[in-house]
Amino acid sequence: MTAAKVRKPAVAGRFYPASASTLRDVVRRCIEQASVPTLQRVRAVIAPHAGYACSGVVAGAAFRALQGNCEGEAIVYLLGPAHYKPVRGVAASSAEAFATPLGTVPVAVQTVTRLVTVDRLAHCDDLAHAPEHCLEVELPFLQQALGEHFRIVPLLLDDEADIAGLAEFLANEMRERPSALIVVSSDLSHYHPYAEAVRLDRALVQAILAGDLEGVAVGEACGRIPILCLMQVAQQLAWPAHLLAYANSGDTCGPKHEVVGYAALAFTER
Repeated sequence: MTAAKVRKPAVAGRFYPASASTLRDVVRRCIEQASVPTLQRVRAVIAPHAGYACSGVVAGAAFRALQGNCEGEAIVYLLGPAHYKPVRGVAASSAEAFATPLGTVPVAVQTVTRLVTVDRLAHCDDLAHAPEHCLEVELPFLQQALGEHFRIVPLLLDDEADIAGLAEFLANEMRERPSALIVVSSDLSHYHPYAEAVRLDRALVQAILAGDLEGVAVGEACGRIPILCLMQVAQQLAWPAHLLAYANSGDTCGPKHEVVGYAALAFTER
């Protein structure tokens, strides 16, 4: 029997602690300290993906909302933007698991295979996944929130992604799999003065809450394409969106003259 192909951590010790015990404590605190409204049947969240010192408190709100909303083993469709390499659409991974200091997270290999070979909505690009932080930083939060009872479908999207096709696929998956979840990884505006960033981010968040695809398309978010895909899923399934938390790096980890925005949102069944 051959050893499983495991995607190794790329940003442990930089974006989050490399020590398992320290990482577990940091993630637990971020989740436990979050104050979120009581929501029933959370099926998707948007969470930031900066270093935990900057965005961990906001990410904690997204994953606190997921706790208790999963029955049985979940498949988590994990969507984020490709930061390091053009993927010309949707890039899946051929790995069988993704590793973090907290252990390995299995990939839903059959689902990835179907996306790539049957539906042809994605292709494998391990060179894009190898250095990518946006999906990796969500994994310790998922491990804390869901325990060992989930598998992931890791997808990186860029401007050439077939958003409508992927949204239709995901909407069908959400209908057929009551325990399936979607996690979109995205930061908001980048490197504006504090007040301008708050204005831009507020407009984008309001567009998400209103289901305004055009408003999001012209807004600033590095995960704009994955967000638009999730919004199309939400429109097909009549999922309302809820704002859980907002902050920027000027609030959490840096100066206010040039900040990055972070928001946590949840989508629920009606």
